Amino acid sequence: MKLHYKKTELPFEYPFTISGGRTKTHQPSLIVALQLGNLIGYGEAPAITYYNITVEQMIEDIEKKKPMIEKFAFTTPDRYWHYLHHLIPNNPFLVCALDMATWDLFGKMRNQPLYKLWNTTWENIPVCDYTLGIDSIDKMIEKMQRKPWPVYKIKVGTDNDIATIEALRKHTDAAFRVDANAGWQLNEALEKIPVLKELGVELVEQPLAKEAWDDMKILYEQSPLPLLADESCVFENDVEKCVGHFHGINIKLVKCSGITPALRMIEKARQLNLKIMMGSMNECTVGSAAIAQFLPQLDYVDMDGPLLLKEDIATGLTYNNGIVTVADEPGLGIRLDQF
Repeated sequence: MKLHYKKTELPFEYPFTISGGRTKTHQPSLIVALQLGNLIGYGEAPAITYYNITVEQMIEDIEKKKPMIEKFAFTTPDRYWHYLHHLIPNNPFLVCALDMATWDLFGKMRNQPLYKLWNTTWENIPVCDYTLGIDSIDKMIEKMQRKPWPVYKIKVGTDNDIATIEALRKHTDAAFRVDANAGWQLNEALEKIPVLKELGVELVEQPLAKEAWDDMKILYEQSPLPLLADESCVFENDVEKCVGHFHGINIKLVKCSGITPALRMIEKARQLNLKIMMGSMNECTVGSAAIAQFLPQLDYVDMDGPLLLKEDIATGLTYNNGIVTVADEPGLGIRLDQF
């Protein structure tokens, strides 16, 4: 195989802020391409500062290991993932991008979309939410009114959480989901969640710090709303820990290190009767198309990166009032304008 890569830095439509005052105006990402003969598979890994992953670090790791990455005798994606997992053990984001490209390539070799390779059918597709980052209440109302949508994911974790949801509720009947990004304390969560339920919130994502397992058990037992783990569920071995602490998990492809482990996480979560969301890290259409292939297996989905970004580098996904469709083409079903 031949490996190609490039950095992208796509601007957000609005500055994107989550709890802790973490704001960004652009999303840097690494786009990779694996070529085998005339076929090319694509993958993406966004850089996330609070996970200490930069595009420059991913490129440095590529350059160190490029001959080894290219020389593998490719047969199936799972075998290649295991090889990459040991070859690049400290960079799951890069492993994800390469694993994604491998699956795209494999789907093209088999001439099928991935969801068909996984023996799923395009039905019971969950509605994709649209995320409102933390901002002034007036600005959040403006963002919502400019993007009428059936489900909003609302970033919380400030002193104005309840006032914000109350104000937004006055302007829409849409379903709300809130994401605290580990920004609440236990007492705060116990006070806020019943009020949020009355305001039409349907679930809460990562209310407490990722290591607050004892407090999460208390909250799990008392919460009137489903609680989904994000920062507390990163890798495969985190899934079982969530039982009795969360009602479901949010799988992020880049954090868990790719499509291959995500498939196993879904299988494990189903065995444990946990709900499954798949979320994005503001990927463009490349990474979002990988999430789309999982849609028939999910209860919830948050794959609105292409809606939040002002620019894109690929086509193949369609968003229509929360319903996502993917081009019925092999692999990820995307086309890159240029690489």
